[in-house]
Amino acid sequence: MTSTSLAPAARSAMRAAPLLIPALLACYFVWGSTYLAIHAALASFPPFFQMGTRFLAAAALLMAWVAFRGHALPNRSEWRNALIVGTLMLGGGMGLTAVASTQVGSGLIATFIAVVPMMVCGWGLLFGVRPRALEVAGMVVGLVGVGLLARGASFSAAPLGLAALAAACMAWSLGSVLSTTRLPLARGPAGFASEMLCGGVVLMLASTATGEKFDWPPTPMAAAAWVYLVVFGSLIGFSAYLFLLAHATPAMATSYAFVNPVIALLLGVGLAGEVVTAAEWGASGVVLLGVVLILLAARKPRPQVKRA
Repeated sequence: MTSTSLAPAARSAMRAAPLLIPALLACYFVWGSTYLAIHAALASFPPFFQMGTRFLAAAALLMAWVAFRGHALPNRSEWRNALIVGTLMLGGGMGLTAVASTQVGSGLIATFIAVVPMMVCGWGLLFGVRPRALEVAGMVVGLVGVGLLARGASFSAAPLGLAALAAACMAWSLGSVLSTTRLPLARGPAGFASEMLCGGVVLMLASTATGEKFDWPPTPMAAAAWVYLVVFGSLIGFSAYLFLLAHATPAMATSYAFVNPVIALLLGVGLAGEVVTAAEWGASGVVLLGVVLILLAARKPRPQVKRA
């Protein structure tokens, strides 16, 4: 491969590098606070309706900006990819997370979702990516922590919430892997907007099918939380995550799963008065240790699965 053929990739990497740290901080701190915002918005916005309207509003704003700047819109195959990935990540991942939020505290939900890097490693096997030994160790440790967490008082009292979270994590992680391997989105903001638009439509269909009722007018706190989710959780946080998926390693892109639980637990206990038992704090620590091992594995070369 000549230096000329490497030039476009090198230029793209150089342009992306200054944005990696801001994107990471957005995923760390913004997403760490969205779990509490989801819980607050539930006072007036039922789960699927809340998520559907949130992503449709964000998609409309972002798509308007794309059109104003004259950027190319997604082609047919990119719209198809956006529908599949949006259904998984937003319809399944975010929709079911909101369902779980009706029964489980925001901090413990964030801790459970820390299994996403482990699931990303697992799904990667289907696409020829062999996990490193340290990643396997991290997955084992993390799953032990999740098992301990699931046996705690909060999840034991909410089996529906536990099932919804497990399905949400599986859908989100699969969508994350597909978006970087088999189903690429359109480049830049157009890709972000198309996924949020498709996912938002799927969520609204789910809201209609389940007969959700929206309380109007919403309470001031619920309305403020919804606006926060649109601007920070969707436009800033979600766009930052998709940027990381495209320009960083999978381990770096999913490293938010290590920081989010800490922030969410502190906010839930400090601002919302959520109760976390000593055993649940301990289980949370075990889950996060598993995530740390997976992130440390990103420093080593990855072996590839041999194909016939």
